[in-house]
Amino acid sequence: MKNVLYLFVLVLFVSSCSDFQKALKSEDISVKFIEATKMYEAKKYTNAIRLFDQIAPAYKGKPQAERMFYMYAQSLYKTKQYYLAGYQFESFVSSYPKSEKVEESAFLGAKCFSELSPVYSLDQTDTYKAIDKLQDFIDIYPESANVAEANVLVKALREKLELKAYENAKTYNNISDYKAAMVAFDNFIINFPGTPYKEEALFYKLDSAYNLAINSIPMRMEERLITAKAAYMGFVKYYSDSEYKPKADEMLARIENDLKQFSK
Repeated sequence: MKNVLYLFVLVLFVSSCSDFQKALKSEDISVKFIEATKMYEAKKYTNAIRLFDQIAPAYKGKPQAERMFYMYAQSLYKTKQYYLAGYQFESFVSSYPKSEKVEESAFLGAKCFSELSPVYSLDQTDTYKAIDKLQDFIDIYPESANVAEANVLVKALREKLELKAYENAKTYNNISDYKAAMVAFDNFIINFPGTPYKEEALFYKLDSAYNLAINSIPMRMEERLITAKAAYMGFVKYYSDSEYKPKADEMLARIENDLKQFSK
């Protein structure tokens, strides 16, 4: 019985492969469409894509085009070809605005960009694009069942940008470019007022201001010591019980001691 079942499955597999190969070689686009649909429904997306690639140009404007391009975009999405899938979904939305699949396609097209968003340490161009695309979807389809997921994706993407901005500012501090670090931390706090990194950002802004001041030439030192003291006050205003407070107090003691020479 097992041998018979195995033989039956083998025959089906060979037949399926044979039909697919025939469709690939066929000059009849309707044959390719039928076989591509079979491959799509069988979740053999790579095979479906090979056939869709062949017939897509010829199907523009045809009655079956809407279904074909939807399956094409979905096949690309299922195989994680997000650049191509995003393009096809956006093209679908533009070409078939009255389709029952337009809302889903708009969401998946935007989601493709979120899938392309790299780790925070790399260039975040695709992250910004993803946020814009997802926000556009939320604005256009506020009642969509996909809005909840879209909001989750936007939140995660913004947190990635937040971490990158913080790490960039921290890098300036690490390499002793204290002027750039102070500007970067100020911008970070302005751009991300609710950030969980605010305590660290204010402390390292103080650290940058302090190191810039104590290493300054005499004619710039007083001004920079006053700036550093202001950074200390800004830090303890929000985090008077911070684990960084003892280190901050040490900095303040040095700042005030150095300032004495300018008051004489």
